[in-house]
Amino acid sequence: APAPARQWPLLSVSGLIGLGLLLTAFDVFRVGTILVGVALVGGAVLRWALPDVGMLAVRSRFTDMVTYGVLGVAIVLLALMAQPKPVLEIPFLDDTLHYTI
Repeated sequence: APAPARQWPLLSVSGLIGLGLLLTAFDVFRVGTILVGVALVGGAVLRWALPDVGMLAVRSRFTDMVTYGVLGVAIVLLALMAQPKPVLEIPFLDDTLHYTI
């Protein structure tokens, strides 16, 4: 198969990240960053579910899944907690920030 057909996992994750960054640039910050996080979590799922993911496989399967998953979840949580009008509020983080700064 030609290269784009073999690299569809990488192209789909990269396309979603590009769309998320484009939305963020056009001042739709929360939706764009959530899309970037969801794309990374999707990359972790693809890495777990498919035996051959082409260039999406950078390291070992476990390391790729943990890296993509943790970064994706962290980005989604931070996007949900972003000001103004946060969708998600975690009280102990406010206390932690208050006492450290």
